[in-house]
Amino acid sequence: MSAKPVRTWLVRCAAGLLLTVIQAHADWRAELATGGQVRVDPATNRATVTRGGVTTPLWDGVHRLKDGSAITVRSGQVVPNAGILRERHPRPPERKPDAAREWVGQPIVGASPCERLVRRVCGGHAECARAPACAPARHLLVEERRERRESPTPDRMTYSSGQCRLAAGDTAFFRACGPGGR
Repeated sequence: MSAKPVRTWLVRCAAGLLLTVIQAHADWRAELATGGQVRVDPATNRATVTRGGVTTPLWDGVHRLKDGSAITVRSGQVVPNAGILRERHPRPPERKPDAAREWVGQPIVGASPCERLVRRVCGGHAECARAPACAPARHLLVEERRERRESPTPDRMTYSSGQCRLAAGDTAFFRACGPGGR
């Protein structure tokens, strides 16, 4: 197998994993076996427990849940168990296979889809560079630039361009940088 098909396969695998990771997350909640409601913040993975109307951080250790399962807290963060992962990463909606490929070859006028995505998510001057979606957006931009550089038609959209078009529609993860988007 030559390097180009392997690289293409790796990019597709990384993109698939990226799209799985960037699913919007909701708070995860469960009842402790000893009483109290556990809540895990999806943005920080920090767990809190509410008992009698008082909310406190859940201490490090293994905590048994009412359903018999357990969660582990290390350095204040929950190590996701099967229940948390299942809730955070539901089956993705059915999409046409390789929907990003539909955009390949379309003309690019002005900023490319990945440049626009990075500007929207990371900010015009990287003011949101620490946002969770900034690194994935930048990765897609690097891939898009590499694909365009290697293409005989660099003014046309590539596979990564199509991925950026699709990612731009996921405003839950790829939130706009700024007061309303952070």
